[in-house]
Amino acid sequence: MEKLMNKNKFIGLALAGLIGGIVSLGGVAVVNKLTVKSIDEKQLNSKQLARYASLNPTPSFDFAGVAEVSTPAVVHIKVVVGSTAEKPQAAPMDPFDFFNGPGFRFQQPGPRMGSGSGVILTDDGYIVTNNHVVEGATKVEVVLNDKRTYVAEVIGTDKNTDIALLRIAENNLPFLKFGNSDDVKVGQWVVAVGNPFNLESTVTVGIVSAMGRNIDLIRSKGNKYAIENFIQTDAAINPGNSGGALVNTGGELIGINTAIASETGSYAGYAFAVPVNLVKKVVNDLMKYGKVQRALLGVSVQEINQQLADEKGLSDLKGVFVAEVIENGAADKAGIKKGDVILKINNVEVNSSSRLQEEIGKNKPGDKVKVSIRRKGAALEIEATLLSENGKTSVETAATAAPETYQGMKMANTTREERQSMGVKNGVKVTGVDKGVFKDAGIAEGFVITHINNEPVYSVQGAVSSLNALRGAITIEGKTTDGKDKVVAVKLPSKSE
Repeated sequence: MEKLMNKNKFIGLALAGLIGGIVSLGGVAVVNKLTVKSIDEKQLNSKQLARYASLNPTPSFDFAGVAEVSTPAVVHIKVVVGSTAEKPQAAPMDPFDFFNGPGFRFQQPGPRMGSGSGVILTDDGYIVTNNHVVEGATKVEVVLNDKRTYVAEVIGTDKNTDIALLRIAENNLPFLKFGNSDDVKVGQWVVAVGNPFNLESTVTVGIVSAMGRNIDLIRSKGNKYAIENFIQTDAAINPGNSGGALVNTGGELIGINTAIASETGSYAGYAFAVPVNLVKKVVNDLMKYGKVQRALLGVSVQEINQQLADEKGLSDLKGVFVAEVIENGAADKAGIKKGDVILKINNVEVNSSSRLQEEIGKNKPGDKVKVSIRRKGAALEIEATLLSENGKTSVETAATAAPETYQGMKMANTTREERQSMGVKNGVKVTGVDKGVFKDAGIAEGFVITHINNEPVYSVQGAVSSLNALRGAITIEGKTTDGKDKVVAVKLPSKSE
């Protein structure tokens, strides 16, 4: 599922205005998940890596080996947005629904179907895709290359990078080995694998046509700390490729396909992928904390062109110009000043705002980064300790997001372990019940709702969507805290009440 954009929108972006080391990645820690193994550790310890033993990473015009390794690890994702309790209604096509795949745009406000792609990252079922593929979904279904189908759990999402992490209840799965997106060069061969137009396991080939593209796709949707440093490729990508794999000739994952530039809604020669090094950081945070740990440098910068260089008396066009330093931010505390030119972060050259965004975004609050700058012709190296959005240097520990409340009933998503312990395949847990129709019906804290009016419930969003669409007498099925099946009748108020 991609988003229709005007190809001309990103041409001529000489200045990237404000970004900040308001550059990112951040969140809230869940204490009992701090010992979770990283994605790298899970890959290195898996027997599935043996699939790579016979693959020749030397570039050639025969990509059969790459396809053989990569296609089993790319999945088809199908989502439902809304409830079947809602009455489908035809509606004019919204051009921005293009990226949601075939069939999504024609059914509003009833249940809408969308599709996209995903990449298996570990043999025990972790899958990465785009946030926009699963955003707002009441049910997420994963179809493997061998046609096995699972309902997926959404572990976490990050709008600022358009990345989401899913998990399915399966083991011994083929996955894609991580490459290094910092080593990707313009002109190298790449292979895109996904499910365009619901055509499963489609492989296309192209080259990397540009690096570090900032096309204002994520930030234009109101994401304050958006990170855009896309890999641009000319491998053919169409609706449904979102969340799929961009791999190198060694079959290694180097990016997650995210968007295309098109005036027609179909492939027009340009496609963009989130670099895998950034993906790894986001995924590891979502695994450990359920939310991304967002680190900020605390600067606003401008990209340097000849006009700016002449105006500011700069000796060359390298680096990015510090237009503003946020008071009491990481840069301010480290001694970085307005008018400095940032040349490198941890010895990595940053000649664009998007590159600076990505390099800062790979870190978490409390991490120290070496900032190479030029100040009035003098070269300096400054160590800065990155801060969180709240100005702290540590990973913050707090409760998970507040449960959603409907008519006095508070609900939260269940974990796979909770569902397994209760012997259910789906459901949401009731975390509190205030005075109202649900308490009157006998629903208590700890009850797990599995069905509403015989419709399976997979998420809090799905439960609320179903309840919003219903009126009058309904049935709610589930499990009590002592494991007993229970069915209750609830009379929902009318819309006028």
